[in-house]
Amino acid sequence: MELKRVVVTGLGALTPIGNTVSEYWESLVNGVSGAAPITHFDASKFKTQFACEVKNFDPHDFMDRKEARKVDPFVHYAIASTDEAVKDAGLEFDKLDRNRIGVIWGSGIGGLTTFTDEVASFAKGDGTPRFNPFFIPKMLVDIAPGHISMRHGLRGPNFSAVSACASSTNAMIDAFNYIRMGKADIIITGGSEATINEAGIGGFNAMHALSTRNDDPKTASRPFDKDRDGFVSGEGSGAIILESLDHALARGAKIYAEIVGGGMSADAHHITASHPEGLGAKLAMTMAVKDAGLDFSDIDYINVHGTSTPVGDISETKAIVDLFGEHAYKLNN
Repeated sequence: MELKRVVVTGLGALTPIGNTVSEYWESLVNGVSGAAPITHFDASKFKTQFACEVKNFDPHDFMDRKEARKVDPFVHYAIASTDEAVKDAGLEFDKLDRNRIGVIWGSGIGGLTTFTDEVASFAKGDGTPRFNPFFIPKMLVDIAPGHISMRHGLRGPNFSAVSACASSTNAMIDAFNYIRMGKADIIITGGSEATINEAGIGGFNAMHALSTRNDDPKTASRPFDKDRDGFVSGEGSGAIILESLDHALARGAKIYAEIVGGGMSADAHHITASHPEGLGAKLAMTMAVKDAGLDFSDIDYINVHGTSTPVGDISETKAIVDLFGEHAYKLNN
């Protein structure tokens, strides 16, 4: 089977340092930090009292109040970023085959805010079960691609990828594979998360995964630094439009980039810690480079996870050095 070439034709972003792609990029190049004291709830009794929250966001800019109440914030974020990506790609769905357009979305946890609020409300009551009828749908991870598809009438492949911090990357690789195998012409992909609440911060604190540098939030995320003490929780959404090259050219779409390979693997090592030798990371990168038909010497940029956790950062470093050797140092310089 001849594989199709896959390109990126649209971008969307809702982040702690900008609510659109242009705002996000401007903040990135100017070194703006999104970390600040938590405002979503009273975190004064928590070990970590800061996070990277989305700012100045109103879901009613994207949907009416009735519809907004039916979905969790992680879906609000998904709708915002995908709306921008669809517009950026110039997609006119009435002129396209909606049966050939899908949504593959990533989220590590999904509707944690909904779950936290509903369970807390029940616990405060007298035991009588009074739950929101949308409780379960609001909580499900794959409700996000469901709402995106219903918003635009898209009947192609529709599901979520859930693999913790790698969820969005896995979703994009799945989307890439579906298109190059000819099972779709266009797929809206990316991911969203909304876990800055009591359960999210408290749970990660219990794991000793979060930085507790409350006196200096803006520099708390310091991957590969000898003084790193954990990651900083963030929220938001990012979306990209993936499209077969021939379909994009036929409709005159602008093309940002081409995706040529992907790789996925498991450490098969520990429930939270990366393998100390970076075996899973090495396998994923090896598979991606092989899938793309490239050599390691062809790579001129590596974007790492950078967990800011001791084991995670060490395992990533070992994986890159083992695979790229002297070339890794050239990339760094």
